Amino acid sequence: MALHQKILTAVLLLLTGVLLGIVLMVSRGSWISPERVEVRYTDVVRSSEPIEPAPGEEDYSPSYIFRDIARDIVPAVVYIETDVAVDRAMPDDEHHEFEEQFWERFLPRRRAQSIGSGVMISPDGYILTNHHVVDGADDRIRVMTHDKKEHRAKLVGGDPSTDLAVIKIDTDNANALVIGNSDNVEVGDWVMAVGNPFRLRSTVTAGIVSAKGRDVDIISDRMRIESFIQTDAAINRGNSGGALVNTRGELIGINTAIASESGSYQGYGFAVPINMAMKIGQDIIEFGEVQRAYLGVEIASVDQSLADRLDLQKIAGVEIRNLVSGGSADLGGLKQGDVVLQINGYPVDEANRLQERVALMRPGDHISMQVWRDKQTKDVEFELMGQDNEAIREWTSAAPQMRNELEFSPNEEPGISEEKFNSGFSVADLAKPEDLSQDEVVVIRVLEGSIADTAGLLEEDVIIALNDNDVRNTKTFASKWRSMEEEGATASLRILRGEDKMTIHVDTSRDHLP
Repeated sequence: MALHQKILTAVLLLLTGVLLGIVLMVSRGSWISPERVEVRYTDVVRSSEPIEPAPGEEDYSPSYIFRDIARDIVPAVVYIETDVAVDRAMPDDEHHEFEEQFWERFLPRRRAQSIGSGVMISPDGYILTNHHVVDGADDRIRVMTHDKKEHRAKLVGGDPSTDLAVIKIDTDNANALVIGNSDNVEVGDWVMAVGNPFRLRSTVTAGIVSAKGRDVDIISDRMRIESFIQTDAAINRGNSGGALVNTRGELIGINTAIASESGSYQGYGFAVPINMAMKIGQDIIEFGEVQRAYLGVEIASVDQSLADRLDLQKIAGVEIRNLVSGGSADLGGLKQGDVVLQINGYPVDEANRLQERVALMRPGDHISMQVWRDKQTKDVEFELMGQDNEAIREWTSAAPQMRNELEFSPNEEPGISEEKFNSGFSVADLAKPEDLSQDEVVVIRVLEGSIADTAGLLEEDVIIALNDNDVRNTKTFASKWRSMEEEGATASLRILRGEDKMTIHVDTSRDHLP
């Protein structure tokens, strides 16, 4: 009996233990079988050596291309500081540091310190930079080379119309860059910009060529030539005059400007093509000034309306709107209304591209043109002239003629019969300067980006004929013009600009400004 009780007690204890275990598992929730999770381990291998390109790909590795270019290019780009006398208020910031010397306490004349960059183009110390970097500095120019040596530089010469200048330091072992060919530059090419932005010496940035032949209206000179290479390589203040190079380490441009509303990089920079920059630089070094050839024409890019009217096969070329009597183009056989398609075998599809091709030539050079005239192509060749030609000299030196001292407010002036048009311009009857008893129809406003602006109409142009009919007063002109706007017709305006007469074609069928 005692044995039976012992067995029963043991079973009860076992059951009690099982029951307590179940209660404990239920209370803790661990009775539910967990989901099976697969865990994988990744071995991370770290190398203390630079990553090498695969065999055969050494020449195509971007890492090696940019590193090797930077190593070769940086020593050839210099840092430039200039002291410029100023007679007007300028910002007292990191880019313009004023100094007041002892004698200036009695003869006040403020000086501003400007910074920029330059590119060595010869072993004997010639440096290509921007005109605005050294303008007004005379011989107060300091150059710091990559080896931290400081040099006094002298100004050899400058050219405001292309914003280029040449300075020189005394050396015979400068690190000169290899000069490339900017005609071979294509949109999408990788490029590097080297300069000294914000006083940060030897800064290198990379990007691509975003566009070519840009005219961004930053050079204020009357005879300006703008046909910039546009790049998204970061360019800031202080980069001016620095190098733009391709992936072969060749100099293809001189960094000049940025597109910005804040004064800092916002996506685009602009460089003078090296073919034009070197031509200007070589002229300055050899002659002390630029040897510039001139066509003696007023030009405009071809738009769709002109292409349709002239039966051009595509919208391309540059229209000759007016010629200087006795100038290169006039004596060479060009005619008003000709459309220039090629210069020396190079297509010209914008007015500034034509200017760029001519800027590469010197007086006495022969220029070859393919033009569109009377609905067929024609080849024209003639010699280019410079300032030694009297007609060219008068044309280039002539200041814009000021017709009168009147300044128009946004509202009509009392006594002025003004007419405004949807095409984006206004005219008024004004007295002729040579005979105040007679009036003429004068353009007094042209809205930027309007139909009239695109067609080439300028303020102070005198309208003398509309579609070969003489224009005598604003009232009759306005009536005829508005009728043409309603019909969407193309108008032919004969105008007087200064002493020159020319014809402008205005397509009134284009969308009007809002």
